[in-house]
Amino acid sequence: MLLSRYERMIARRYLLPGRGEAFIALVASISLVAVMLGVAALVIVMSVMNGFRAELFDKIVGLNGHALIQGYNNQLPDWRTIAAEARRTPGVTSATPLIEQPLFATYNGRSEFILMRGMRIEDIRDNPTIRDNVKLGSLRSITPGSGNVVIGSRLAQALGVTVGSELTIISPQGPTTPFGTMIRQVPYRIAAIIEVGVYDLDKAYVIMPIEDAQTLLLSGDTVGSIELETTDPDKVEQIVAPLARKFVASAQIVDWRQLNGELFQALAVDRIVTFTVLSILILIAVFNILSSLIMLVRAKTRDIAILRTMGATRGGLLRIFMTVGTTIGALGVGAGLILGFVFLAFRQQIVGGIGALTGIDIWDPTMRYLTELPSKVDPVEIVTIALVALLFSFLATLYPAFKAANTDPVQVLRYD
Repeated sequence: MLLSRYERMIARRYLLPGRGEAFIALVASISLVAVMLGVAALVIVMSVMNGFRAELFDKIVGLNGHALIQGYNNQLPDWRTIAAEARRTPGVTSATPLIEQPLFATYNGRSEFILMRGMRIEDIRDNPTIRDNVKLGSLRSITPGSGNVVIGSRLAQALGVTVGSELTIISPQGPTTPFGTMIRQVPYRIAAIIEVGVYDLDKAYVIMPIEDAQTLLLSGDTVGSIELETTDPDKVEQIVAPLARKFVASAQIVDWRQLNGELFQALAVDRIVTFTVLSILILIAVFNILSSLIMLVRAKTRDIAILRTMGATRGGLLRIFMTVGTTIGALGVGAGLILGFVFLAFRQQIVGGIGALTGIDIWDPTMRYLTELPSKVDPVEIVTIALVALLFSFLATLYPAFKAANTDPVQVLRYD
């Protein structure tokens, strides 16, 4: 919007009202603050939700892969052939054999349900979700037959164990006797403690070499599933379709959407609803700009009439008042973006401070899966938020600007 020199001067004068116009200035300031808070809230909430989804995806998929080839009755006797065929499939980057079984662990009278996972040694050490999240101990001592295992940090806390402690894993799949199947109890030494950051995983996982898992379950040379990673998680269904047809008689294939579909679908719906609701809040804040401009036009009716008699055009008055309102909105958007980014940068300290003041843990990992408040800024989303807020601000200026432009100087100045 191009303004002439005198239009810029008048717009600047109306943005900084004089002494007798303190109430108008107050309403304009409230408008700016309302837009700022609305934009900041939208930036913070959307970035946190993006971070929540990204963290969940990276950590859950980091342990479970993009898809699983699951054997019927949790058994894949010909797993080597299936894994080799999977690796040859276009789009599949890795095929990792796994054994997973819910079991029971005890230590000094404490007991917890666990999810025992057996993996090849190279897969344990090369998996970034495991390798990069070791808090205590080392993965070097995890070898077949060593009796060493890796456990999650929350499970270690619940059992009261640390590196070097010896826990007992109880399996119902023991030897068969004339009196029935005996429960199998095997001691294992804790060699490393990991913290993935997903509460449910840290509370359950016990990871060991796949050979030790086979021995524990007396399953022989079989695995339960093969974890697949692909070049594009969003196209995983098309990538694994040839494998699903080829091994339909011995296994079924489920991808990450089926394994965690309800969770990620709920997050997607929540994002849309949140964006809509907070956009409405910005719209409500913009109504303050509308009201402040209407008050300004009413207060400046005589000045507007004089400007008209001095040669000011309707278009010039339109530009002046549209500039005033849009500038207030733009300042609010800029301040809101800064406030939002500052909050995101110090989000963990802010959450901790609120918890210390209220005595309430507002980010309880048992309720929210992740141990820390996540954040991921999407530049496209931030630009969209800013443009939406600016558009609302611009639209709010139209009625007051047209009202000012249509002022009849003869009617206003007749009795002055």
